[in-house]
Amino acid sequence: MAPAWVSDVPKMYPEVMFGGSEWIIVVVVALVLFGGTQIPKLARSLGQAQTEFKKGISESDSDSEDADSEESGEKAEGSEKKDKKKSS
Repeated sequence: MAPAWVSDVPKMYPEVMFGGSEWIIVVVVALVLFGGTQIPKLARSLGQAQTEFKKGISESDSDSEDADSEESGEKAEGSEKKDKKKSS
């Protein structure tokens, strides 16, 4: 059974979501505003921006993973040096 507060949470505003006829209107307005020749250029630019964004995120993730592995490596090296000093 769901908690009592769940019934108080409003729905995700289904009246804001676009249906089929609304999308057709949006496409027609976009064609009127940008023209038929500009739409492919706009779509290409959006695709390139998305690709760059994904590449940046993956580089960021790999950089943070590299930094984490370097930090753990430094800690391991530091503990080895301490062990060597103790044994000397």
